[in-house]
Amino acid sequence: MNVSLKPIFVFCTILCFLIISSCRDKERRPEVKEQPGNKPTMQKDYLAVFMSFDTLSSAAVKKKIYLEDSLFNQMDNKDSNPFYYYFKGRKYSYEKKGDSALITYQKMKGLKPHDDVELLKTYAILLRKMVNGSAVESALMSQIYAALETAEQKHSRITYYFYDLLAQAYFQNHNEKKSIEYAAIYFKHHPFNYHPVIKQRYFDISFLLAYRLNDFKKMAFYNSQARKLALQFDDSLAIARTYDNEAQIYSQQKQSAKALACSKIYFNYLKKSNTLNDVAFNNLATAFSEDHQPDSAIKYFRAGIAFEKRVTPGKQKDMYYNGLVDAYKMKGDFKNALEAADSAYTIELRNYQAIEAVKVAEMSEKYETEKKDQNIAQLNSRNRLNETIIKQQRWTIFLTLLVFVGVVSFSYIFYRQQRLREKNKLLLSENQRLNVEQKMLQAQLNPHFIFNAIANLQSLVASGHIEESVRYLKSFSGLLRGILEQNRKDFIEIEEEMCSLNNYLQLQQMRYADAFEYKITVDEQLNINETLIPPMLIQPFVENAIEHGFRNIAYKGLLSISFRIKDEMLLIEIDDNGSGLSKKPTQNPKKQSLAQIILKERIDLLFTAKGQQAQFKVNDKGGNANTGVFVEIQIPIIND
Repeated sequence: MNVSLKPIFVFCTILCFLIISSCRDKERRPEVKEQPGNKPTMQKDYLAVFMSFDTLSSAAVKKKIYLEDSLFNQMDNKDSNPFYYYFKGRKYSYEKKGDSALITYQKMKGLKPHDDVELLKTYAILLRKMVNGSAVESALMSQIYAALETAEQKHSRITYYFYDLLAQAYFQNHNEKKSIEYAAIYFKHHPFNYHPVIKQRYFDISFLLAYRLNDFKKMAFYNSQARKLALQFDDSLAIARTYDNEAQIYSQQKQSAKALACSKIYFNYLKKSNTLNDVAFNNLATAFSEDHQPDSAIKYFRAGIAFEKRVTPGKQKDMYYNGLVDAYKMKGDFKNALEAADSAYTIELRNYQAIEAVKVAEMSEKYETEKKDQNIAQLNSRNRLNETIIKQQRWTIFLTLLVFVGVVSFSYIFYRQQRLREKNKLLLSENQRLNVEQKMLQAQLNPHFIFNAIANLQSLVASGHIEESVRYLKSFSGLLRGILEQNRKDFIEIEEEMCSLNNYLQLQQMRYADAFEYKITVDEQLNINETLIPPMLIQPFVENAIEHGFRNIAYKGLLSISFRIKDEMLLIEIDDNGSGLSKKPTQNPKKQSLAQIILKERIDLLFTAKGQQAQFKVNDKGGNANTGVFVEIQIPIIND
């Protein structure tokens, strides 16, 4: 016999969704003021009262609903209070008067559009329309989404109720993925998801997930935990529900007699408490069918169909007819089995069409939303473009004014300079020229070197060589920082010059991999922390050695730099084994001679003009065995 257990799972999940509702902490409830005779006043926060019901057992909630309805009936102005209609509608729901409940909810009116009262009214009506558990049509789905959007915009206290509605709707439409997604959002926003009653219901949901995975151990564990909490709070409905869960465990384990016994306990409790629902008939009938009692199964399947027609006319579920098919086949009554199968197919087809309509409506809504988003993005792009144009125009005006002021200022300064005496003008001009050339020489690095250095850094980063790129960037930033700091000084320590040389040479080694080696030596008699030299004195010769001496040689270059004392003078030697001066056809002689002229002017300005001896020599080694350039710079020893 092939009896489907899906209806039992559907019933339990829907029941858990319907039971779990939002609540507020009792510490956050406003004080309820009552008049003598226990009559409620208009100062009572009925929304908080309603939201607090979720921390109570099912029986206690029902008792509270009837109590509040009774208290309202004692009020003279009850018709003006929207919560009078809410509690009255809840009472009608308990009494299986669905149409009366729906009409009563519609009489609720808030103080202003879309306030919490209006949202509660919408929630109650939507929940009432979904209570039968059949497929949720696209029109009703759109109403739920619209209500959720309004609640989120208004930051309503009951926003998370609409997340619960969406979870139920997607479950009834057999979209478990979306149902689980919105159920998780609902629990996340539930203000008391740590409350023991909420935990008990969490175990119910966990049981259903374990059921989906066919994990009997977890099913038994979660059900036992749910029963402990239900017993702790004496929630008779929750206790009875654990027997229904236990029936599913026994059914999965093919222990049909035990499953039937547990289903009877649950069904009898619902019957005794007058809380029977149509799916409960299906559960018990399915249990009879699994226990090979087809007559009893047919009885309760038929009773479920009659109950459904009485409570929710116009909407049917195919689970009863699918159960009847198996029961009639068990008896050998294939005629009635065929009729039941035909009815089940008709209902399933109708539900499928309703679900597909919902999907089409969702796709259409998504398309319209994307179109709106695209229009908004285009408008934002145009706004940004207009703002950029305005900024550019402002900068153009500002720069024009700045240039004009600069031209006027320059003209004024030039006019004043012309009035100075010719001698002072020539002396100051010459001094300024020498100082500018000195600063330019101090700060100058070959632009091609800077561009290539940045390009190399980009290449290292793009290729993922993190450590090498960090080392490269460290040397590059150290070199630039050193040059900027040295630009303000006439003399620096030898150690500082060596640091700049090391940074520069390391960058060049990374730029020209394996092209050359270098070494820097210092005489032991020299104190590199106290002896001073002009900044950027050596760099032009080092650059010439690398860029011109080592570029077109077939062997590995070697650059040696030494600092030593000779004849009470500081002697600096730069020696390379490159191609030399005579073997560099691409070298620019004018550029090299200019660098040497500026260096000679610096030496004259810093030393010779003050009566001190200083000189430099550039020699091409030019021999057959020895190649390269040897530079000697001799300056006075200057101590800090």
